[in-house]
Parts: sequence; structure tokens; C-alpha cells
Amino acid sequence: MARGMNHVYLIGVLARDPELRYTPSGVAVFEATVAGEDHVVGNDGRERTLPWYHRVSILGKPAEWQAEKSLKSGDPVLVEGNLDYSQWEAPEGGKRSMVKVKAGRIEQLGYAPELVQDAGGGVRMQGGMNEVLVIGNVTRDPELRYTPAGDAVLGLGLAVNETWQDRQGQKQEKTHWIDVTLWRDLAEAMKDLKKGDPVLVQGRLVNEGWTDRDGNKRNSTKVEATRVEALSRGAATGSAAATPAGPRTQTASSQARPQSQGSYGASRAQPARAATTGTRSGGLDIDQGLDDFPPEEEDLPF
Repeated sequence: MARGMNHVYLIGVLARDPELRYTPSGVAVFEATVAGEDHVVGNDGRERTLPWYHRVSILGKPAEWQAEKSLKSGDPVLVEGNLDYSQWEAPEGGKRSMVKVKAGRIEQLGYAPELVQDAGGGVRMQGGMNEVLVIGNVTRDPELRYTPAGDAVLGLGLAVNETWQDRQGQKQEKTHWIDVTLWRDLAEAMKDLKKGDPVLVQGRLVNEGWTDRDGNKRNSTKVEATRVEALSRGAATGSAAATPAGPRTQTASSQARPQSQGSYGASRAQPARAATTGTRSGGLDIDQGLDDFPPEEEDLPF
């Protein structure tokens, strides 16, 4: 599998006062909600503003150190971290999972940005930064689909690998399962990707909501791609014995460059239209289920 890359950068303001809590096993958890706006231009040339709200967390001793900074609602911050996948047994039975931002650091910015007040009494930054950069392997053959309006859409599942050494010097490994959505020209350019292909994805973090079969509201965090690069299977592993990419992989990569850059606004216009339905981050406001996203995770293994 490809050697993973997993970076998230957010610049926004704290939508409400952050919290420090402890799990039943005594692990400190610092949680904050960072809020900002993305400004995108659709195919019609109109600029749209898409609000975003992302929950970030820090675990262990660093969580307690972060709490000592006494950050509060409205403070502008820079978050540097990574996407973290967790899975657990739900109390009602069955497994549940989610992807959230695990922060490596949260730094307060040295200026006062313009704030937007939302309906729930919270705030968000006018503008900001919402950037994701990951390298992983495609987990299944993607299927190109089209919306009723004729827009191409491609969903990718990515397996992003993480390795580290624990305190005893033992190598540890974890796989983060990340969903990625590609739109329009970018979707059509990357339709020939296959299961196992390593790819680099650059994009923005979005929240999607839906109602499950039992009528419960659910939310998920995904990456909406603005650029995708198909990588050589050999080179992506970092092996000295890397083999050249096959014709299919080379073709996908050559298509990705012009399409992903040239169609930047087009690939992002669909979410702006979907935002009015409340199914994407543009429709998720403080008063629309933020308190339920992500779900409580007292039983998650940290």
C-alpha cells in the first residue's frame, strides 16, 4: 500500500467556548469547533459562500496544556492536524464509525478577523482556510455517476496508512478510511482509477447529513476534491525497487493535471447548489445539529 500522507489545515474562529473533558478511563479530551467560510465560483460565474463547522480534538496531556490557554468563542485560530478514523460498537447494536480532525496544535492568530453571527448564537470567520491533503490507496473500483442535472460525480474510498512508534519503541500501524467526492471534469478525468491505485488528493473538508432507515439523523465528514493525482504504484510505496507505472496509471495522472487545475471552480460548484438542501457543509449551521456532530464518543478506544 502507499505510504500515507494525512494533513488538515484550518483557519477559522472558535464557534463556541471549547471544552475539556475526561473519558471513563481518565484520558483528557480537548474539543473545539472551528468555523469559517469557503468562497467558490460556480459554472454560472456566481460566487457563493459556503459556511463550514469542524470539530477538532486533542487527546492526553496536550489536551490539558491546550485548555490552559483559555481560548474562548470568537478567538481566531490555526489548526494543524490530520483526519482520524474511529469505529465503535453502538449502544443500540451494530458498529458505527466517524472521521474527525485530530489536532496536532491549535494556535491563536494575532489579529481580529471579521465575524459572521449565525442563527444559533455562534460565530464563524468571514473567509478562512479549509485545506486537506492526503495520499492513500483506492479501496474499491469507483463508479462514475451523473446527477439529474447532468453533472458527473465520482466517489472514492481511500485507505490512508499511519505508522508510528509507541513509548516502548514498537512500531504501530493504523488505517484511516476516508471518503472523497469528485465532481464534473475532475470526476470524468479520474473515472479509470482502480482498487489499489495510490492517489494524492487535495481538497476541502465537508460535512454531509442524512436520515438513516430508522429515522435517525446522521452526519459524516468527507473530502471534496479539488485536485487528484494518480501515483505510480511502485513510487508511492517509497521502495528503492519502484517499477514504472503501467499505461492506465500514467494516463489517469496526465488527465488529472489539466482537468483538476483548469476546472477548479466547476468541480466545486455542485456543493454550492446542494448547500441549499442542507445536505452539505453549506447547510450545516450552529442551529442545525452541530451539538450532535460528531456523536458522543465516551466508549471510543483512544
